[in-house]
Amino acid sequence: MKKRLISCLLALALALGLAPASLAAAQSEAAQVLAALDVMVGDENGDLQLERTITRAEFTKLVIAASPYRDAAGAEASVSPYPDVPRTHWAAPYVQVAVTAGYVTGYLDGTFRPGNTITLAEGVTMVLRLLGYQNSDFPGAYPSGQMAAYRSLELDENVAAGQNDPMTRQDALWLFYNLMTVKNKSGVYYLNALEPTRNLVDSQGNLDRVALVNTAMDGPVVAEGNWRETLPFDPAAALVYRDGTLSTLAAVQDWDVVYWSESMRTLWVYSKKVTGTLEQITPASQPASVTVAGQTYALETGEAVYTLSDVGGSFRVGDLVTLLLGRNGGVAAVRPADTVASEVVGLVTALDTASYIDANGNTYTSKTVILTTTAGAAAVYPSDVKGLEVGDLVRVTAGEGHLEIGALNSAALTGRFSDGGQRLAGYDLADGAEILDTYENTAQRVYPSRLDGVTLERGDVRYYALDQDGQIETLILDDVTGDLHTYGILTEVQESTIPSAMRGVYTMQMGDTQTQVVTSGVIYSLSKAPCVVKGPLSAPDRIANLTAVNLDSATGTTARGSDGRSYPVWEKAAVYEVKNGKYYASSLERVKESGGALTGYYDKAPSQGGCIRVILSK
Repeated sequence: MKKRLISCLLALALALGLAPASLAAAQSEAAQVLAALDVMVGDENGDLQLERTITRAEFTKLVIAASPYRDAAGAEASVSPYPDVPRTHWAAPYVQVAVTAGYVTGYLDGTFRPGNTITLAEGVTMVLRLLGYQNSDFPGAYPSGQMAAYRSLELDENVAAGQNDPMTRQDALWLFYNLMTVKNKSGVYYLNALEPTRNLVDSQGNLDRVALVNTAMDGPVVAEGNWRETLPFDPAAALVYRDGTLSTLAAVQDWDVVYWSESMRTLWVYSKKVTGTLEQITPASQPASVTVAGQTYALETGEAVYTLSDVGGSFRVGDLVTLLLGRNGGVAAVRPADTVASEVVGLVTALDTASYIDANGNTYTSKTVILTTTAGAAAVYPSDVKGLEVGDLVRVTAGEGHLEIGALNSAALTGRFSDGGQRLAGYDLADGAEILDTYENTAQRVYPSRLDGVTLERGDVRYYALDQDGQIETLILDDVTGDLHTYGILTEVQESTIPSAMRGVYTMQMGDTQTQVVTSGVIYSLSKAPCVVKGPLSAPDRIANLTAVNLDSATGTTARGSDGRSYPVWEKAAVYEVKNGKYYASSLERVKESGGALTGYYDKAPSQGGCIRVILSK
């Protein structure tokens, strides 16, 4: 049975030579697992030197690193375990522990031969002892029984060496990786026996790599001052992920939150920040959460808890602060807002009044601005700025003890998204670029892949900003994707064309629900068919039928039309089976099994941001 991984989170960058792409990806995953367990790590540059043969001493060190005795090998051995392994030998502590645990034996002449290349049979024997087997468990001449068990337990997957061949470090990588999801002599998956409190392998033998990597992380540290010197390794040679995307050390900015793994030589960096008035700390004595800008955030570090506590904390309700958010979306650290060079950009979705508490604990009422930020989050700010209207674009910045909210100046930009949506009109998109699509007083975050191949025309861009490297870091669009609208099927259409009583009554089905949409003073000459409603259903701005195309095939992301063209499929596309003039909500898998003819309905051309919104099967 092929070993499987749950949810590929990362890909470790290794020198994999000419290995096929699928094997190279699997090898990267295997290397990451062993690095996270601190079993097999690379040199200072992360190089595992997989093509090199491995010695008996090196392999013994791996055995101990993968054993329950991994913390028992000290800096020096207390005795010389073998004549040719004096206690001053670098491997002596590992050999001593391995001998005591019964994992390894020397040769008949009393030597260990630490510099000899280890053969596969020798390595397999040690690994089987990790699993609880002894030579007495295998009948026949050595090593036939051991090699038979090696194959039956599927320890051999991707191992290239033969029984008496010298092992390479690549063979060792696969052998130890396979070991983790093999059941030991007692019937327990080896990794679960090694890590009994973490249950990293499920009942089907699947290894939860996400949980493993998460527990391998240390930190965090805030990227400020000499933060690089606080890490236990030089980050210059580290693999860097920023906001979940492969990045570079140069992309790490001041006030980012950084986690690391020394064994994996990896940094995970998070840039999300929230600036606003500190409205509530709950509870005050031992804070667990904090409310800023109308949103409540859990505290995920001891530093954040202490900083906000009434014991030694430096912040109080009413202060203007910036929350630095960590990998779980909680608060990793808190800083004075005027210290962190941050701003919030977004769309005004509502104006209201609300109660707040000032720095002296007094309650006051203030006009309030409610935004959808370019990060896709809701934010609430007290403000008495005049002239703001719902639908405006604004920038929120921290002044000296107060927030400044000002309108954004529009900025035109035209061109085509390319390179998976990572390039637009001659500009690269920055790591973690924030893109917001808007329609009147609604907005939602959009990711670059959604925009690949889309051409922006005049008026499609409301605002954009470049970072210090000249890359687009913020982009606000004007109804480019169409994803903010409502899509369904018109099952009844009643339209009065009398000028003095022009009225439309439309019954719209969404899923299994029927909704009536009424227009006054305007009709749209609609047919009973899939449609789009722009604006709220209670007072729509416009209703229009979608365009039909017969489909030869369809997946969850792409459809092929009978016209030979490829059409993107909206991730929220609704699928219906049509029987006797009625529509039944279904799924793409079900209608494909039924073999019915498929028709897709799209709102506009893919190059304009459109995609198939509804699929009917007849």
